[in-house]
Amino acid sequence: MAAKDYYNLLGVNRNASEKEIKSAYRKLARKYHPDVNPGDTAAEERFKEISEAYEVLSDPEKRKKYDQFGHLGDQWKHAAEGGFGGAGRPGGGWQNVNINPEDLHVGGGSFADILEGLFGGAGGMRGGFRQPSPRPTKGEDVQYEVEMTLDEAYHGASRTLTLTVHDACPACNGAGSVNNRVCTTCGGAGVVNRPKTLSVKIPAGVHDGARVRLAGQGGPGLHGGPAGDLYLIPRIAPHPRFERRGDDLYTEVPVTFPEAALGAEIEVPTMNGLVTATVPAGMSSGQSLRLRGKGMPRLRDGGHGDLYVKVRVMVPKQLSDRERELIHELQALRQDNPRAAG
Repeated sequence: MAAKDYYNLLGVNRNASEKEIKSAYRKLARKYHPDVNPGDTAAEERFKEISEAYEVLSDPEKRKKYDQFGHLGDQWKHAAEGGFGGAGRPGGGWQNVNINPEDLHVGGGSFADILEGLFGGAGGMRGGFRQPSPRPTKGEDVQYEVEMTLDEAYHGASRTLTLTVHDACPACNGAGSVNNRVCTTCGGAGVVNRPKTLSVKIPAGVHDGARVRLAGQGGPGLHGGPAGDLYLIPRIAPHPRFERRGDDLYTEVPVTFPEAALGAEIEVPTMNGLVTATVPAGMSSGQSLRLRGKGMPRLRDGGHGDLYVKVRVMVPKQLSDRERELIHELQALRQDNPRAAG
């Protein structure tokens, strides 16, 4: 029987990473799963083929042996199922095995060396071949975007999240196979999708696009492996009054011409409500007041950034006759030219 090209079945190249192999399998499994294609024998057969390919290529040891000996075809698989007893005799496990002579010294080794490489020697064998123990595998890391307001980012927030994670398949206990056959429930992956509900607290001071790691809250581990991690990605909506730059906040407040000229105590908005700030006499439009510690919380040191308040001097558009008269008097008293050089 001709050798199966597992890489071609999954649509990946021979140098594909474990992640690429897993992604390709999941895409195909969703397409050809029997539950999605009831009564479609072609799809069922295709599903079995890609499950077999994934079972081999997702296991580093199996993949290594396949890369070394896969060109010999399925004869090796039949030989493994038949055992060594009765080789070359009617009824023995080797009676239907056809191996080309040039294949008996692959890589310079003998036929016995090939068997040693394929099946790992005689130690720990059952029924003639070694049964590899499942390796503990860390659960899948999960990423979840969380929409937030700037107020929530300032004060911290709580969320109840419903995630879809990969859990060990109960039908095969996460092994991916039952009685040496690919598990039809999970398609050989050893995991199935299930919802997971979490109540999480997002710390004050998080930045837009940052990754907040919740250790052990991702997908469950397999074969005794640790659970994966959950990464929350805050997406913070723009605020109508404040602009955030790092841990500092920026805003703008209007002041009257007399307040800017003479100085004044004014109320300034912060994330915690109004506070009083001093406008020094002679402040120009566009200059800023710095309110220390009135910015965003800092995640690491527990402090706060600063709030920068830009002053915008408002010029009245309508003047009474008396106001116009007084401004003319002021103009006559002051002969300075702000446009003069130097």
